[in-house]
Amino acid sequence: MATAAAAARSESESAKIALITGITGQDGSYLTEFLLQKGYEVHGLIRRSSNFNTQRINHIYIDPHNAHKARMKLHYADLTDASSLRRWLDTIQPDEVYNLAAQSHVAVSFEIPDYTADVVATGALRLLEAVRSHIASSGRSHIRYYQAGSSEMFGSTPPPQSETTPFHPRSPYAAAKCAAHWYTVNYREAYGIFACNGILFNHESPRRGENFVTRKITRAVGRIKIGLQSKLFLGNLQASRDWGFAGDYVEAMWLMLQQDKPDDYVVATEDSHTVEEFLAVAFGSAGLNWKDHVVIDKRYFRPTEVDNLKGDATKAKKVLGWKPKVGFEQLVKMMVDEDIELAKREKVLVDAGYLDAQQQP
Repeated sequence: MATAAAAARSESESAKIALITGITGQDGSYLTEFLLQKGYEVHGLIRRSSNFNTQRINHIYIDPHNAHKARMKLHYADLTDASSLRRWLDTIQPDEVYNLAAQSHVAVSFEIPDYTADVVATGALRLLEAVRSHIASSGRSHIRYYQAGSSEMFGSTPPPQSETTPFHPRSPYAAAKCAAHWYTVNYREAYGIFACNGILFNHESPRRGENFVTRKITRAVGRIKIGLQSKLFLGNLQASRDWGFAGDYVEAMWLMLQQDKPDDYVVATEDSHTVEEFLAVAFGSAGLNWKDHVVIDKRYFRPTEVDNLKGDATKAKKVLGWKPKVGFEQLVKMMVDEDIELAKREKVLVDAGYLDAQQQP
């Protein structure tokens, strides 16, 4: 029986169909924009919640009743619910599947380790099995699968880290990502699925969640600059990370699925900076001194720290022809500028009595 997705395909043989888990996240929103520009029809799986969590994709959302313009469609599903994954694969019949969904906060994974493992590790396994089962029943063996890996998988292994560097995860999140990585390799080798792992080093943007350290910093800079906040509480300032722009990294995801053979790739800028260096650039771009505002709080130290992550993206550059376009200082300034504008809008609400200016110290 022909599905709506199959009918749409017959109308435009050149249009590919992509299925994205985690479409409402930072990476999902940038990837959706990228694929829509490439002419794709994009389907996103979202979790049911009493509150809408679609802020990052609202600007590209079109009501599905406007069928000729709505090339992005959202469906309720969950990586903890295998039946929903298989049902949407059978209905949508995608050409490419991007698994970006996760409980992606490292510090939080220490507090909810069971849930993190269920979503990040077993969730990836459920989706891979749904893809395998769909291929077996439909014969659509051309489907290509992308698994979002993380530099956190390397953990305490000394930098630079490449595709051949051993993993040494230092958090429940990282351990779960390692499991998802090897599930993907196993399904590629066992069933011949075109499945790739993208081992992405830290990638940030103005759309980053506010409880990630980079956005926490730039958000505070904006609020301090506008007079809504005075202090910023942080943990380990000497942790060093390879920070890039998320908008650049989603192109690498896509490029992996356009190759002749599936493989795994490190995606990184090959340049690392400490949290302290990030602070200096962020506060400095707003004419502030971070030392006047930052307070160290032991509660933000992890049980096991990851000291230094710095990627070796030689393979991605050579095979994919990919390289980052946005540099470190440009990225930080982009985030600070956006968060200063956000703080200005927030101050309007504070001045009008709609927000409590004392919520932050």
